[in-house]
Order: sequence, then C-alpha cells, then structure tokens
Amino acid sequence: MNASTRKRAKLCRELALDKKAVDPVILDLSKIQGPALCFMVCSGQSDPHLKAIAAGIEEGMAEQEGIKPQGRDGGRGTQWMVLDYGDVLVHIMHESKRAYYELEELWGDVPRVK
Repeated sequence: MNASTRKRAKLCRELALDKKAVDPVILDLSKIQGPALCFMVCSGQSDPHLKAIAAGIEEGMAEQEGIKPQGRDGGRGTQWMVLDYGDVLVHIMHESKRAYYELEELWGDVPRVK
C-alpha cells in the first residue's frame, strides 16, 4: 500500500473514532488485487450511530483531504454503509452485521495496518 493510501485510510479510522466507532481496523488488500487497495472496517451500535460515523468521515475527508466519496451505498435499515474513496473502501457496519459477515475473517490472509 502506498503512503497516500495509508494516510487516507488512517484518517478515515481517526474520523470514525472521533464518532465513537467500535473496533476500527484497516485491512491492506494491495497484494491480492481486491476491490480496493484497503478496507477500513468499523462498527456502530444503532442506525443513527452508523449515520453519524459516515457523516463524520465524509465531512473530515472533505475538509482535510478535499475529497468526497466516489460512491456510497447502504443507509436506512441496511445496517451496513460503504463509502468509496477509490483506493480505500470504508465499511461502517452495525455490530450484529459485522459479527455475521466477518469481513476480517473473509479477508483474514491480508495484513492489518497498525
């Protein structure tokens, strides 16, 4: 993963933590030709919490990096939101969805970014 992608992913993690996201992790997919160079995965405890995390990341990325997501998916009732920053895909999941889908296990052979 290049330095700018790493910086962007870490910023997404910090912005999520600012909104009290649960257990944010960064998965480095750069060596396996995944759908992006990395995933940042975090959890929220309710739909309003998921929205707050997403809004915090979007606002912070716009202010600090001058970028908006290329796409977004999920929303009311889905309990899983995705923000697409090209090289970084941000997954914001309700804790129960995250436990069910186990993205970290699905991509378990990739390194985590500290």
